[in-house]
Amino acid sequence: MERSPGDGSSPSLVDQPSAPSDPPDQHPPAHTKPDLSSGNQPAGPGAAGEALALLTSFGRRLLVLVPVYLAGAVGLSVGFVLFGLALYLGWRRVRDEKERSLRAARQLLDDEERLTAKTLYMSHRELPAWVSFPDVEKAEWLNKIVAQVWPFLGQYMEKLLAETVAPAVRGSNTHLQTFTFTRVELGEKPLRIVGVKVHPGQSKEQILLDLNISYVGDVQIDVEVKKYFCKAGVKGMQLHGVLRVILEPLMGDLPIVGAVSMFFIRRPTLDINWTGMTNLLDIPGLSSLSDTMIMDSIAAFLVLPNRLLVPLVPDLHDVAQLRSPLPRGIIRIHLLAARGLGSKDKYVKGLIEGKSDPYALVRVGTQAFCSRVIDEDLNPQWGETYEVMVHEVPGQEIEVEVFDKDPDKDDFLGRMKLDVGKVLQAGVLDDWFPLQGGQGQVHLKLEWLSLLSNAEKLEQVLQWNRGVSSRPEPPSAAILVVYLDRAQDLPLKKGNKEPNPMVQLSIQDMTQESKAVYCTNSPVWEEAFRFFLQDPRSQELDVQVKDDSRALTLGALTLPLARLLTASELTLDQWFQLSSSGPNSRLYMKLVMRILYLDSSEVHFPTVPGTPGAWDLDESPQTGSSVDAPPRPSHTTPDSDFGMESVLRIHVLEAQDLIAKDRFLGGLVKGKSDPYVKLKLAGRSFRSRVVREDLNPRWNEIFEVIVTSIPGQELDIEVFDKDLDKDDFLGRCKVSLTAVLNTGFLDEWLTLEDVPSGRLHLRLERLTPRPTAAELEEVLQVNSLIQTQKSAELAAALLSVYLERADELPLRKGTKPPSTYATLTVGDTSHKTKTIAQTAAPVWDESASFLIRKPNTESLELQVRGEGTGTLGSFSLPLSELLVADQLCLDHWFPLNNGQGQVLLQAQLGILVSQHSGVEAHSPSYSPSSSSLSEEPELWGGLPHSTSSAPELRQRLPHGDSPPEAPPGPLGQVRLTVWYYSEERKLVSIVHSCRALRQNGRDPPDPYVSLLLLPDKNRGTKRKTSQKKRTLNPEFTERFEWELLLDEALRRKLDVSVKSSSSFMSRERELLGKVQLDLAEIDLSQGAAQWYDLMDDKGSS
Repeated sequence: MERSPGDGSSPSLVDQPSAPSDPPDQHPPAHTKPDLSSGNQPAGPGAAGEALALLTSFGRRLLVLVPVYLAGAVGLSVGFVLFGLALYLGWRRVRDEKERSLRAARQLLDDEERLTAKTLYMSHRELPAWVSFPDVEKAEWLNKIVAQVWPFLGQYMEKLLAETVAPAVRGSNTHLQTFTFTRVELGEKPLRIVGVKVHPGQSKEQILLDLNISYVGDVQIDVEVKKYFCKAGVKGMQLHGVLRVILEPLMGDLPIVGAVSMFFIRRPTLDINWTGMTNLLDIPGLSSLSDTMIMDSIAAFLVLPNRLLVPLVPDLHDVAQLRSPLPRGIIRIHLLAARGLGSKDKYVKGLIEGKSDPYALVRVGTQAFCSRVIDEDLNPQWGETYEVMVHEVPGQEIEVEVFDKDPDKDDFLGRMKLDVGKVLQAGVLDDWFPLQGGQGQVHLKLEWLSLLSNAEKLEQVLQWNRGVSSRPEPPSAAILVVYLDRAQDLPLKKGNKEPNPMVQLSIQDMTQESKAVYCTNSPVWEEAFRFFLQDPRSQELDVQVKDDSRALTLGALTLPLARLLTASELTLDQWFQLSSSGPNSRLYMKLVMRILYLDSSEVHFPTVPGTPGAWDLDESPQTGSSVDAPPRPSHTTPDSDFGMESVLRIHVLEAQDLIAKDRFLGGLVKGKSDPYVKLKLAGRSFRSRVVREDLNPRWNEIFEVIVTSIPGQELDIEVFDKDLDKDDFLGRCKVSLTAVLNTGFLDEWLTLEDVPSGRLHLRLERLTPRPTAAELEEVLQVNSLIQTQKSAELAAALLSVYLERADELPLRKGTKPPSTYATLTVGDTSHKTKTIAQTAAPVWDESASFLIRKPNTESLELQVRGEGTGTLGSFSLPLSELLVADQLCLDHWFPLNNGQGQVLLQAQLGILVSQHSGVEAHSPSYSPSSSSLSEEPELWGGLPHSTSSAPELRQRLPHGDSPPEAPPGPLGQVRLTVWYYSEERKLVSIVHSCRALRQNGRDPPDPYVSLLLLPDKNRGTKRKTSQKKRTLNPEFTERFEWELLLDEALRRKLDVSVKSSSSFMSRERELLGKVQLDLAEIDLSQGAAQWYDLMDDKGSS
């Protein structure tokens, strides 16, 4: 059948429109008169084509009957044929709908200008330049650039898939070794940018763009696995969404922009047309599932809070901060109630109208929460609270959808959306919001929580949270963002194979995992993790570095979050040494904590009953005349129980016969357990490390806590099995402190309760502070010997501080007295007093105690601060001044360093002498001429036949009247302690310090000490200290251990080398000196520090 040349319905005219440059009166070449000289030549191919099409159509219909024939030949039921036919028709319907949608979208894009002109009743021409839309600008120039670049982008994609992706797929699985891309075409339909909106940046160092993108493409990607004759692919795709582009930081050098960040604020819509074997994904039910899985994959790296970062300059500072920036704030969403909801339940085929069983879905970006279901109620009361992180303002929205719960498909009752910028502007927003697409309203209370970079208001926040009713989770007081960067020198797997490291980070019952980095022991992750914290003072971050099989632990780290509270800007950015790992294994992380503060004038924090003047301005003391004022005291008057605390040292040794909780293969294979111990005493909690796959674990960890003599105190002990989801209970027991406080020592095996089997070996000792510094050096030496590698450094003293009052504080603005409080800080531990309202002479009458590890170097820091006025004054008290004071006590007025104001306090130091540590130190009653000083040293640890449960490690430590030491040699000296700890079967070496090292160049060296246990020269026996910068007298005090028998240790030599880095860019190390110790010639029972002369390489050998 011939078609008229002027027939305008020809599809060829739709698919191939004439170019805009063609004159309107010029006909296409296809309408020219055919050449009659050719005869009937064109008719031949047309007839052959029609015949071929007829045969193809007949063949397809014949193939449809093949399943029917096969079903009859095999004797199957007609139901199988009907089921297959229904499946085919459903697939065909979904596929036709996708193709129809693609054709309509393509035609819409092709005729966009014509349809726009027709809608606006304008002629067929472009819109004038003065036509614009509010906020959003057209970017046709940008679309022209994309269209020009599109073919070259297709070439790049083809090269990327063929040369990078395909080899990676083939190497990932042996069944995919024949995987290839047979066709990669991005098509002729480029991505379009429908509109561009520019936001004023939150700071002057960034530019924010919102690109409304629409891609309706004829992309075609075909893959093939030749081994299995499998072909699959994609033919056509739609993607619509708003892509935010952030240009930051802006710099003063080219290229002006440091990096480009891209992400979708909300999940974009996606529709994919499958071909080949992936046609199965177009079957109803699988279609939505497949698109959802792919959309989840896209959201995993390109939807907030995830983003794609493209650095434009090398060595960009804070790349991790740009890739995963801190949230702008936190919104606490109180889902209170709804009213007037629609009724969706029907009974008796709709004759009887029921109610609804409503529940709500709350979403902010990828964060989603589901409320509980309220049965048969059109005015439900939920009373639930959720907390979400907000990253982009404006842009992100709070979306609440209400559904009616049904057995088959839940009915939609309505939704509401609210931009988070309105919550930021209001601070607290409490209102009824109408539901769109349904009827009724939902009641929300929205609170914007600001992020504070200091811990000054933490107590206030915790106090407020205690009065907040929140479910299903208690309100958070802070957030923690962990930037996991990299690790170094992780241990190898069996057979010296490189591991595939991944990291598990846990806070209480919340665990997050990093990606796995394959075949390396120095992985780089560059990932960020976010946690909500209820009380950062008592919570801990547990880090486990594992192989990707989760069966092998490569290292562990437990970090008390209280350390961040005293860090600058609540941030730690450093290397962390891993336990249960290699000697040099470490992990680099940046931890940022922020306090969540509700900054609203409508919120009033409740006062604590019995706290004088906490927030009560009417009870402030009145200032009288100088005649009526009582005389100012010169000394403090603390309570009678001040300074009466003692220290309880808890030594968790081992456990036996624990129950196995791990199961594999659905419980068919019984495993072991990964036990750890939790201790609770005097309001503090401690947690041991996790021992992997051991029912008889040995922890050997020491914890210390300050206790009083109050009767009835108990130590609560619980043992758990560490799991990914919820830790399993392995038993509990309690220990009354009455016997320990009376006798001073307890060493027992405790039977675990509430479990079939298991017992725990615990050793408790009460340390009573002594007001004398004569034994300090001996205590420090003993602590270094009994220090376990898994525990924190042991305390050598207890500092008790009584802060009574302050006087003559500076006035705020020269008139009103400030509302003041004080903070006492020693190391990482702080104590904050109560706030006294409006007085320049506050009386606090408070005491605090601190564990002191190095009294010679630590100091007490005191700051007096005013509410809203900052620091009023401060002073620092080095504890070395207490060591030379009478009875190790100072009690007087201390001037503040600003020249105005002073405080009255008493500081009492007590030395902690252990009587049951295994080391017998000298009594202070011994005189220097005592005969005991001439006795030969005797070490219990060197006696393998000893069987005492509380072994006495006999040792005479050197005193100040020892013979004068020899002057150091030309290369300097190194101070070492080398001894054998037979209870642990370990050789222990402590590197204390070096002195008088040689300086070869203009600058002092950067020394460190390397130890090697000869004759082995492998990495397994090598240890090294940290590096000290530019010093000839470095102080290390670092402990190293080797697990080996005493007989084997006596056959070894310890090679000690002091080295320095040659330069920052060089890997070469300069040898400053070395010494080689034959352990057979050293009394390993001595355990005393000794100076050794350093020699050059030739002399030491």
